[in-house]
Amino acid sequence: MGCCSSASSAAQSSKREWKPLEDRSCTDIPWLLLFILFCIGMGFICGFSVATGAAARLVSGYDSYGNICGQKNAKLEGIPNSGMDHTHRKYVFFLDPCNLDLINRKIKSVALCVAACPRQELKTLSDVQKFAEINGSALCSYSLKPSEYTTSSKAPVLCPKLPVPASAPIPFFHRCAPVNISCYAKFAEALITFVSDNSVLHRLISGVMTSKEIILGLCLLSLVLSMILMVIIRYISRILVWILTILVILGSLGGTGVLWWLYAKQRKSPKEAVIPEQLQIAEDNLRALLIYAIAATVFTVILFLIMLVMRKRVALTIALFHVAGKVFIHLPLLVFQPFWTFFALVLFWAYWIMTLLFLGTTGSAVQNEQGFVEFRVSGPLQYMWWYHVVGLIWISEFILACQQMTVAGAVVTYYFTRDKRNLPFAPILASVNRLIRYHLGTVAKGSFIITLVKIPRMILMYIHSQLKGKENACARCVLKSCICCLWCLEKCLNYLNQNAYTATAINSTNFCTSAKDAFVILVENALRVAAINTVGDFMLFLGKVLIVCSTGLAGIMLLNYQQDYTVWVLPLIIVCLFAFLVAHCFLSIYEMVVDVLFLCFAIDTKYNDGSPGREFYMDKVLMEFVENSRKAMKEAGKGGVADARELKPMLRRR
Repeated sequence: MGCCSSASSAAQSSKREWKPLEDRSCTDIPWLLLFILFCIGMGFICGFSVATGAAARLVSGYDSYGNICGQKNAKLEGIPNSGMDHTHRKYVFFLDPCNLDLINRKIKSVALCVAACPRQELKTLSDVQKFAEINGSALCSYSLKPSEYTTSSKAPVLCPKLPVPASAPIPFFHRCAPVNISCYAKFAEALITFVSDNSVLHRLISGVMTSKEIILGLCLLSLVLSMILMVIIRYISRILVWILTILVILGSLGGTGVLWWLYAKQRKSPKEAVIPEQLQIAEDNLRALLIYAIAATVFTVILFLIMLVMRKRVALTIALFHVAGKVFIHLPLLVFQPFWTFFALVLFWAYWIMTLLFLGTTGSAVQNEQGFVEFRVSGPLQYMWWYHVVGLIWISEFILACQQMTVAGAVVTYYFTRDKRNLPFAPILASVNRLIRYHLGTVAKGSFIITLVKIPRMILMYIHSQLKGKENACARCVLKSCICCLWCLEKCLNYLNQNAYTATAINSTNFCTSAKDAFVILVENALRVAAINTVGDFMLFLGKVLIVCSTGLAGIMLLNYQQDYTVWVLPLIIVCLFAFLVAHCFLSIYEMVVDVLFLCFAIDTKYNDGSPGREFYMDKVLMEFVENSRKAMKEAGKGGVADARELKPMLRRR
């Protein structure tokens, strides 16, 4: 299970030749058993929460006295108003639904079971009384009869806060939720504590609600653009680098120019005869345009400088991009890999959130200081939360690692098959089959290592957020340094893991052996690894920038028509973030393919030299690169030493 081995075994391993796709055996079986046991523990947590009645309390809801709505309840000793028959009261109603306790993560309001939610706003106690008489739904405390709503002196305390906002039941969860935007704004005000001007927050949220159709359309546009870019990569990979460079230059210049043009146009627009609220919205938009324009200008200048420095370091990258394009032609199912991964993550996250909600309502009934009922878990079971959080990280990383192993297996099969006509019918499905049959333990071990690094970083981030404004400068610097170091370690381990999965897909070795073998190959080609990761990743980053810029530009043009009544700062940020997320999901697959191809290329050039019996597996494009680099080596003495070093091929060591 460990990664330690003797020096002699390490020396033998370093001399062991790679035998792609020849042998296949199960790897890291103990880690697979450990992962299965961990998943059984996750299932126990879900089963425990359901068995203790949490499912009924979550779905049907319960009032402040421990009664589950929509059913008969047993009497709780020492708790008044418990044990009531709520068969005809199926909905939970909060007397003050917009009053949030952010620290304890709950609504600071008395909850009652009612027969119906008020669909219209009730402004007075007379309206509340009339609603109870017509609908048979009493919205005041159980101890107060509807006939006493307007006469009792306790009515202002025992009845809901006026005006009662219009509400509707949440599907499947039987809670009366306010439908008024202003109430949502108050929810957001409790969550976004750094906002001091409540009127700004109201305008931002109203802008999102008003532009929701445009936001949805722009998100769909980013998805379409990402798919189009993936299709284009398949056919024009040889000139993709230069096309992306030109498009990004034009896009950044065009976006910057449009922002400055809109800023100048809106600044010169007349502001007479404008109501104060619209004037304030116009000023917010003008300020946002100025910030966007300045940020776009700085970004464009930095982008140009980076392109200027890296313009000559694209030889091997272009060759690998061209071969990656061929990979997508032969393995079209790779394009859909983000969908399957995203679908699996969504299913797991939905399960995890549902179980988390179950845990929030499980336990024994306890009376709090206000005399109301809360459900708390005591004893060792109260630490199930921590187990559940670790499960979120480990299983999420496991799903992502399965994607990496699947892509690596399919690309390795493509690369080391000399006659591409003899490829399996569906290399992706064959790779999934090998993953399930042989390598789930390796994936479990690699994802666990990432989890071990991610958990301390998340704990430090939580501590930093809790101590914000309280710690001294030295403590703040130490915390940020630790977080940064752990982040860097996580990125390095992610890259090493991905190459370890590739080595496992080639030789069917366990995780530690594969990681060591891959690390040796990467160290031997350190300069080329740096070049591929800088140039290749930068080119893919340009593709993401292109999608974000295109979506953002479309958003600016569409939202500009609503500038008189909508603050579109937040809608535009939401759209750009979603566009970047979608582009990252798709282009990360392309990045994986390039990285796997590079490791295969490095192994191919190390153990083969093109002679009879040691023929290259590589594509003709990569062979041309090797020949060109050999010619460049011969011209190195003519003043092109730097460029020749950049093109130096990885020749087999004798």
